Amino acid sequence: MLNTINLDELVVRLTPWLQGPERRLLALAGPPGAGKSYIAKQLFEALSAISPGHVAILPMDGFHYDDELLSQRGDLGRKGAPHTFDVDGLHVMLQRITADDGTAVAVPVFDRSREISRAAARIIDPEARLVIVEGNYLLLNDPQWVRLSDLMDLRVFIQVPEHTLEQRLWQRWAHLPDAQRKTKLEGNDLPNMRLVVQQSSFPDFYLYNV
Repeated sequence: MLNTINLDELVVRLTPWLQGPERRLLALAGPPGAGKSYIAKQLFEALSAISPGHVAILPMDGFHYDDELLSQRGDLGRKGAPHTFDVDGLHVMLQRITADDGTAVAVPVFDRSREISRAAARIIDPEARLVIVEGNYLLLNDPQWVRLSDLMDLRVFIQVPEHTLEQRLWQRWAHLPDAQRKTKLEGNDLPNMRLVVQQSSFPDFYLYNV
């Protein structure tokens, strides 16, 4: 039987970590369209209300390779697939954060309006005891990615029916002509979604977001 948890229960479970002596990492993983950023924001707001300044968010999307580099490699059309992320850079960043050495850590943030990652766009302060790490491939059962899962103190996978994910992803590209939307969906988003659903390792908990 799957271990499930809802948002309120997750807040209760994480609250003691906000005052703990050691820094903890929460992996919030799930396929494209699952609502990871939204749930991460809800968690952040709920936990910040309990203990201000002791929780931070690290989005995996900040580690996208730049479009120019992806173009040179012929990978721009697959932007968002696992091989289009700097997984080594993310691993090093997570090691810096878990070192908890009393220094502030500057992290990159992905700017969706410009489709680029902005370096050092967010600071994780030394006071942060819990860092919510959110992204598609944090639990991917792949040698390059499984190192990230090993650093996490708790792993939560956001579960959404595939037909719902397809609808959300179709709406994501509503500003594009139908033919271009279909190309993006079938050529990239749906393969990425199925990879995450089928190839992610078992989390500690599943959180349903339907």
